[in-house]
Amino acid sequence: MTPTVRAGALAGLLLAAAAAPALAPTLALAQAPSRAFEATTLNLAADGETEVAPDQATINLGVRTAAPTAAEAMAQNAQAMNAVMTALGKAGIAPRDVRTSSLNLAAQYTYAQDKPPTLTGYQAIDEVTVTVNDLARLGPAVDAVTAAGANQVSGISFGLKDPTAAQDAARQAAVKALAAKAALYAEATGYHVVRLVNLSEASGESGGPVRPMVLMKAAAATPVSPGELTVRVDITGVYELAK
Repeated sequence: MTPTVRAGALAGLLLAAAAAPALAPTLALAQAPSRAFEATTLNLAADGETEVAPDQATINLGVRTAAPTAAEAMAQNAQAMNAVMTALGKAGIAPRDVRTSSLNLAAQYTYAQDKPPTLTGYQAIDEVTVTVNDLARLGPAVDAVTAAGANQVSGISFGLKDPTAAQDAARQAAVKALAAKAALYAEATGYHVVRLVNLSEASGESGGPVRPMVLMKAAAATPVSPGELTVRVDITGVYELAK
């Protein structure tokens, strides 16, 4: 007796047969182990440092004045600040290297128990940030502005006009330290280093102006001692190891 197959069933068999070859590669791919686990890797971090003498300084300075009225306080402050700006120019500081960082006017009060505050006057503060590109001018500039009326001096720090060379030296030191650490770990665990797979540099101040590790030491004659800056770069790396 000849078997009978309905048209609908025959179509289903044909579709299944056509789909089977397409499914095979997909299943094989899913069953294949990930290559991420075929190699032994080592994740490490290291840093490099270099010492360099600064060639630039920044300093915050300004004038604080007080008067019975707001207008008087501001007028006195403006007069004193103009004298300070003139002194900076005579000390060899270019106008482009002077930037206003703060301007403040505030009422001043006295307080007594069980009494409302009493207005005693107004205080005006005008501060500028000065960039000194010749460190030999820093001490004389401080002396000049204080003689001209500046009574606010703070935030002296040292840096580099172009930190690229110092950063590159620190990077080279960091890479050497990372490679030495990788070799040590590989030997200690019975492996050897095959290759460097990935290298990353940590983001931070290394890409911008170098900040000081030392501050100015001031005395009667306002000498400055810039010392040296420590420029540091942090990196991480992934190494492939093998037996």
